[in-house]
Amino acid sequence: MAKLEIKKVNKVFETKKNRKLKALDDISFTVADNEFAVIVGPSGCGKSTLLNIIAGLDTASDGEVLMDGKRIEGPGAERGMVFQTYTLFPWLSVQKNIEFGLQIKKMTKQEREERAKQFLDLVQLSKFGDVYPKELSGGMKQRVAIARALANDPEILLMDEPFGALDAQTRVVMQELLLEIWNESQKTVVFITHDIDEAILLADNIYIMSRLPGRIKEILHVDISRPRSHKSLYTPEFLKLKTRITEAIWEESKAAATEIRK
Repeated sequence: MAKLEIKKVNKVFETKKNRKLKALDDISFTVADNEFAVIVGPSGCGKSTLLNIIAGLDTASDGEVLMDGKRIEGPGAERGMVFQTYTLFPWLSVQKNIEFGLQIKKMTKQEREERAKQFLDLVQLSKFGDVYPKELSGGMKQRVAIARALANDPEILLMDEPFGALDAQTRVVMQELLLEIWNESQKTVVFITHDIDEAILLADNIYIMSRLPGRIKEILHVDISRPRSHKSLYTPEFLKLKTRITEAIWEESKAAATEIRK
């Protein structure tokens, strides 16, 4: 059984002028247990809308999303979310930010502290538990956000352009760190990005979406051996995939621009 099944999902928004805007059109695909799935596509194609539906933060107009065969009907602890913005509580220390969800789960103080320290170590921030978010760099804040999501032990980790606001060097470091964490935790990951290099580096499978209304245009398997690092970006297999994905997204972006001008 697939870990995640998206079945004929449609999403229609109503605008202020009572017009209907179709954001997603008949989206169907499956994500296997422990798969690192990456969704790419032109800007405004509905990637984040789809992820929000998987997270239970939004509802589909038609169709359904199943996890382990059960319909998703709202947010749940079995799905952890990491956004592009860091969404940390500025009044809590790094460790207390990680402990926040554990406190809601009614864990004891000792259990919370031990688990928070475990995940601080996992994201290489063991010396920063008493520091507050304002004292951290962007990359460090995102490490805390990832640690907080993982500490709750979700079965699926949903990530919406989590490295989009980082500089190029920090982004590469975070990509390689995420691969290490995923290899150790073996979580199922659904990851959205605009960065094609990032998509290929991370993914088992890449789901390419069309222009609005978003459809699944193509699914590509990334047949590049693991473990991967930034050096994987220079292989012939990588360059071949990058060319194919770039062309697919360019075709959709160009068609969208033509439709706007009409």
